[in-house]
Amino acid sequence: MDNFHQLLQGFHNFKQKYFLKEREYFESLEKSQNPKTLVVACCDSRVDPAILLHCKPGELFVIRNVAALIPSSDQADSPSAVMAAIEYGVKHLSVEHIVVLGHSRCGGIHGLMHPETICNEKYIWQWVSIAAPALDRLDDLTDDEPPEVRARHCEEGAVLLSLDNLLSYPWISSKVEEGSLKLHALYYDLGEGELYRFSPEKEDFLPLALKTPKKSTK
Repeated sequence: MDNFHQLLQGFHNFKQKYFLKEREYFESLEKSQNPKTLVVACCDSRVDPAILLHCKPGELFVIRNVAALIPSSDQADSPSAVMAAIEYGVKHLSVEHIVVLGHSRCGGIHGLMHPETICNEKYIWQWVSIAAPALDRLDDLTDDEPPEVRARHCEEGAVLLSLDNLLSYPWISSKVEEGSLKLHALYYDLGEGELYRFSPEKEDFLPLALKTPKKSTK
C-alpha cells in the first residue's frame, strides 16, 4: 500500500512542478495531440521511453507490450491492441517516425530462448512466439556464443523483425516508400546506460554518437 500512496504523492508533485508551471502547454494538449513519433517499447518497468528519450507529455505516442513485438499482417489477431494503436498513430495522428525500442535483459526474449520457463503460460508463450524467426536466424548462424551474447543478438534480432513486420502492412509500407514515414530500430543497454541505433549501412547496432558542445573561444 505504501507504493500506491507514493504514486498519489507523485501525481501531486507532477501537478505542482509541471502542470501548474506550464499551464498553457497542458491546455494546448487538452485540445489535441500532435506527436511526430510513435514508439513501440517493452512493458519492462526499467525501460520507460519517455524518460529515456527525455520527452514531454504529447511528444510521443507510446505502445508497450512484452518484448516490444509487432506481429506481421499474417500473425495479427482480430482484434489486436498493438495494431489498433499503430493504425491510429499512422492514419489519424500522421506520425512521421516509428521507433521500435528493445533492451537488454528482456524477460520476454529470455522466455522465447528458454521455453521451459513459460511453457505453462499460454498468453506469454503465444505472444513471444512472434519473435521465433529471430531465434531461428540466430540458431542458423551460430550456437557456440556465450549465453549473454546470444541473448543480446536475439533481442536485437527481435527489434529488426518487428520493423520487417511493420512493412507487411500496405498502409505502412506505402508511406515508407513515399518518404512520409521513417522506421527506426533502437536498443537500450541497461547495464551500460547506452542507447544503440541500427545502421543499415553497417548492418549493426551502433552506439549513439552524441555531439558535445564546442568550447567557447572567448
